[in-house]
Amino acid sequence: MKQSKCRFCKKELKENFVDLGESPLSNSFLKKDELKKHERKFPLHAYVCSNCLLVQLEEFQAPKKIFSEYAYFSSFSKTWLTHAEKYVEKMVKKYKFDKNSTIIEIASNDGYLLQFFLKKNIPVLGIEPAKNVAKIAQKKGIPTITKFFGSKTAKNLISKNKKADLIIGNNVLAHVPDLNDFIKGLKILLKPNGIITLEFPHILKLIQKKQFDTIYHEHFSYFSFITIKKIFSHHNLTVFDVEKISTHGGSLRIHVKHKENKTKPSFCERSA
Repeated sequence: MKQSKCRFCKKELKENFVDLGESPLSNSFLKKDELKKHERKFPLHAYVCSNCLLVQLEEFQAPKKIFSEYAYFSSFSKTWLTHAEKYVEKMVKKYKFDKNSTIIEIASNDGYLLQFFLKKNIPVLGIEPAKNVAKIAQKKGIPTITKFFGSKTAKNLISKNKKADLIIGNNVLAHVPDLNDFIKGLKILLKPNGIITLEFPHILKLIQKKQFDTIYHEHFSYFSFITIKKIFSHHNLTVFDVEKISTHGGSLRIHVKHKENKTKPSFCERSA
């Protein structure tokens, strides 16, 4: 394994989680003239860090090659749109976001979620690396920048006086090879009393339901609640709430704040 160290804590990776042999890269669709040619395959071997318990694959393909042009459009799924709209209603009601707030979504896709904040006249910004997908959001009137998110992008935004009351990241954390830089960017971009919500598949459900088909090269990491708390705590961010949600075979939605922020309630766990 080329990447022999954990992408979070940098300890040496020795423990196997599951070895699924070799597989082509996800979304690497073949053209008609390629069907009879040899298709390149890569090991699909997940390891678990014995120190922080993060389950992970090594990085065979850079995100820029996977996500710069993307085949998936979130708005194609009616159930996902319903999920997004319910989330917006819940967040606006609970945290009183209004025309003076700034909502930023990372991996905002085609504007599937931000459109519901926009309908309430709440200012939004999407950050989406796939240019073909971002164009659809822009046509809907949703401000969207085509960048990969990390500390560099966050610093660039705050240099333009852009900080967030709410940062959203749905099913993006697993796609991030440089976890520490990504979360560093979240902290930089978040206002002192702001919050972050992130949704990601729960590895407990992957294990319990044998969801081996959710393991593929595009998903670099697989998170338990124990590990996610360690990761955010390392960056002086606190998980103060968590919801169990049914999407993607069973996911978690965590609510995160600056460690210094005393305006939010203490930790609780609930289902949604």
